Amino acid sequence: MSTVSGHTSAIRAKKVLGTAVVDASGQKIGQIEDIVLDKESNYIMFAVVSFGGFLGMGDKFHPLPWNMLDYDPEQDSYVVNVTREQLQAAPADSVSALTRNDGQAFRDSAHSYYHAPRYW
Repeated sequence: MSTVSGHTSAIRAKKVLGTAVVDASGQKIGQIEDIVLDKESNYIMFAVVSFGGFLGMGDKFHPLPWNMLDYDPEQDSYVVNVTREQLQAAPADSVSALTRNDGQAFRDSAHSYYHAPRYW
């Protein structure tokens, strides 16, 4: 389905990776590092948002429910209704730990932490 500008709602994952994540005031709080998919249900389990590092060192990786991200083309960013402080206190680990045991533990903890609607 096309938007007014002629774009569709479909987007390739590689175009999402590296996109900034900003809070409601427009302040950058991280970027999309990866997207974790559920192969069995065909849903996006969560976005992996990197936060807190400098030049790729010391980054923390946070699972953020996909339904919490709203793309704003004017900012070329995903806008979330989350503060930097909330993100700092959120569940986080290495990217490999986020996907251990099919990623369900971090999917569940992220949805609980953010009180996000569950798709499963």
